[in-house]
Amino acid sequence: MTRTAIDKEVKRAILDARRMIQQAEQSDANEAETRRRIERMFQSLMGYDVFKHLSRERAVRGAGETEHVDFAIQVAEGDAAKPDILIEIKRVCINLAAKHLNQVSSYAINAGCEWILLTNSKDWKLYHVSFGQPPITKLIHAWNILTDDVSVLAKRFEIISYKNVKKGGLNDLWQKTNVLHPRNLLRAILSEPLLKAIKREMRKDTGVTLSPEDIMSGVRRLLNETALSELENVRISIPDEKPNRRKRKTTDLSESTPEKELETPQSSVVEAPESKPISEKADLPES
Repeated sequence: MTRTAIDKEVKRAILDARRMIQQAEQSDANEAETRRRIERMFQSLMGYDVFKHLSRERAVRGAGETEHVDFAIQVAEGDAAKPDILIEIKRVCINLAAKHLNQVSSYAINAGCEWILLTNSKDWKLYHVSFGQPPITKLIHAWNILTDDVSVLAKRFEIISYKNVKKGGLNDLWQKTNVLHPRNLLRAILSEPLLKAIKREMRKDTGVTLSPEDIMSGVRRLLNETALSELENVRISIPDEKPNRRKRKTTDLSESTPEKELETPQSSVVEAPESKPISEKADLPES
């Protein structure tokens, strides 16, 4: 896999931030000290003016009492401007838990903010909030500044950087995430043109003519449980079979190929994080 070249300044900022958080972990820094270090990261690593773009203990008014979110990132100015990201911070040695996500999710709904960042300075989790009935939070990216490769960290922190947020990069990220939803991918893979193309390529490579049903049966064996549930929602158009003058052998994959050859290891199937209603538990360990 080809590695993308990392800017020297970005690499230095990441390594400096890593050392800073390692020191915080070793000293079991309290929440106030953890916040100060995260604030420095937003300035040195992500390019924010912390006095202009970052507000602390921002008031969020809901149906009940007024709550306060730890940090709010807001790039646009003016009374009508809304925060771009709401950030909930826990002390460095506290594991992020579902109750922390539920807490900041309620803030985001009341503030009309689509993006949530949950962090203890080591672990960072970026969520999107969809305002429906009920609202749904979806984990978009998760990373760890102490254990992940610097190249991975550079990409993740760039997503929430001042430059990317200002140019609307978060909206682009959400659109791309929706496009790559398993249902959309399955709809494309099992479209009539691609079924015909797969049939043609398989015949060229193996000499065996497969029906669209054979191909669909093979695809099913590749899917995990989540993707299989999405397959039920996909409308599939089976291409018409044209009569062939030449006799070709048609083989059902389930009969001609040993089961072991058809099975794909579970680890080879990439499963996207599932959307969960805010009222339900998210996939986070309890503290």
